[in-house]
Amino acid sequence: MAEGEPARGLLFDKPAGVTSHDVVAEIRRERGGKVGHAGTLDPFATGLLLILLGRATRMQRYLLELPKTYVATARLGWRSSTGDPDGELEETGRIPERFELPTGEIEQRVPMTSAVKVDGERLYKKAHRGESVETPTRRVTIHRAELIGSDTERATFEIECSSGTYIRTLVETLEDAYCESLRRTAIGELRVPEGGEVEISVEELMEFLPERPLDAGEAIAVGHGRPVPEPFDVPPKHVRLTHDGRLIAVARVDGENLQPEVVIA
Repeated sequence: MAEGEPARGLLFDKPAGVTSHDVVAEIRRERGGKVGHAGTLDPFATGLLLILLGRATRMQRYLLELPKTYVATARLGWRSSTGDPDGELEETGRIPERFELPTGEIEQRVPMTSAVKVDGERLYKKAHRGESVETPTRRVTIHRAELIGSDTERATFEIECSSGTYIRTLVETLEDAYCESLRRTAIGELRVPEGGEVEISVEELMEFLPERPLDAGEAIAVGHGRPVPEPFDVPPKHVRLTHDGRLIAVARVDGENLQPEVVIA
């Protein structure tokens, strides 16, 4: 993919058993050019992987902040060393009295299996060597955690949460339970596609941001990185700058102006 070609997004339904890196590498071999993604899925997890093609890779920082929606099934009466089916499993037979996950703003401890760096090294690499360290905590928001099915062995939830939430850790709040299966169904308003994958424009990717249409002169100025006046009564954090329906740039509020932060066209 040449740098001059349009920036695109790819809604990809990741299967279980492969890493997000594997998917990106395969698409890069098939298409060439720059390829990235906006939010990792664990190997056991399935569902929406948002692939960024060409200049759309510049939009990653904004897309990573979008809320996520998952369907997670908890295996009850069991514990896992990693919180998922890939760890060492132990049957306890203890079933939670209530199938209820916390909602609102909560504090989570980052699991040892995560890609977060501690002392310059990713935690999962330490875990693979059998090391255990004090991991950091982070504040996340669980917007919704709805029980959609249960029996004596499993409970399935639909969860809408902020970026950075560890669903395995959330499921472990049921105590003797681990996340047996996990499927991401949405990132913001973008839904997992039917049929495996769907390609979309960068304009569709960035529709979640407020829009500031530009006239022809402003579009040329923004293309050269120059600011334009900020017209919002309540200024948002970031704004997409468009001309004739085409995304020109993403800008941040800088006083009374919108300063282009990432220029696409």
